[in-house]
Amino acid sequence: MTSPAETPAPRTALIVGASGITGSAIARQLIDEGWEVIALSRSASSAPGIRGVAADLRDPESLRSALAAERPTHVFFTAWQKQDSEAENITVNGGMLRDLLAALAHAPLQHVALVTGLKHYLGPFEAYAAGETPDTPFHEEEPRLETPNFYYAQEDELFAAASKQGFHFSVHRAHTIIGHAVGNAMNMGLTIAVQATLAKELDLDFVFPGSEQQWNGLTDMTDAGLLAEQMIWASTDPAGSDEAFNIVNGDVFRWRWMWPRLAADLGVPGERVVGYAEAPRPLEQQMAPHEAAWPGIAEKHGLVESDISRLASWWHTDADLGRDMEVVTDMGKSRDAGFRSHRRTEQAFKDLFARYRADRVIP
Repeated sequence: MTSPAETPAPRTALIVGASGITGSAIARQLIDEGWEVIALSRSASSAPGIRGVAADLRDPESLRSALAAERPTHVFFTAWQKQDSEAENITVNGGMLRDLLAALAHAPLQHVALVTGLKHYLGPFEAYAAGETPDTPFHEEEPRLETPNFYYAQEDELFAAASKQGFHFSVHRAHTIIGHAVGNAMNMGLTIAVQATLAKELDLDFVFPGSEQQWNGLTDMTDAGLLAEQMIWASTDPAGSDEAFNIVNGDVFRWRWMWPRLAADLGVPGERVVGYAEAPRPLEQQMAPHEAAWPGIAEKHGLVESDISRLASWWHTDADLGRDMEVVTDMGKSRDAGFRSHRRTEQAFKDLFARYRADRVIP
């Protein structure tokens, strides 16, 4: 029988961005582990095991009011808002994290986990991989680039609040994240699934949109469930405290190997699968003439979402697959610290597609 002294202290998680790819994966795992879970959003959306709290991340007074009675022990910050320039990204996204943590000055915070990404090493969208970047594989100890970057601003706000308020922190630098969400601004898995659906329904080629380097070179990715595992581990294991960690699946692949396998799983005929040839063919241009067909496809198959803009983020997949450089990420620091979970990327895609089918997001 467990004595009172042996009973684990209760843990309450506040997830910022709980409806997104990463936040929803964190929520599922925390609920399974018996945590109390609070989700911060404008709509105060609740779900089984999740209590919603309404606040506007860009309104400090809204945050103070909404969180005045909340006492989370852990924060998982997975939200961001894309702006027209990196200067605005820095102001808005750095400010959201700063104001949230300030609104929790009264709370018994033990750990705050922040998701960023490999733009830490590659630079922001407006200067993406345009200047001097570190050699691959990327290591956490690489110095920051000289280019202003909202990831750096978020880290600085996190470090300052941790020093002032006395909590531990972790930063999680993911590559392209694949996971389950609808309405997300950066969703390669669902974007590829929608492209394949249009190809099948309209008898189109399933054309790789990216660069020759991405088609032929090595790369890696991040499964949202694995990212969630690492964030929860770092939040609860002293070995994860006050550190930045890369997080990728642990395997590497070439798109020339992966693309036909994804096509087969999505039901695209082999003769319709087209790889790189001569130049990139971005999805924003490829798919623009065919987007209007989606509502009819959704009606035909009884799908739950007829607005293709809530499903496909062509621009983001074009940016990821259009890079003219190798992107491979080192996981040694995380493994040495004790986090040894991994995923096979091909299986992660297959599992994701199966879930989207079950949810009637794709046929």
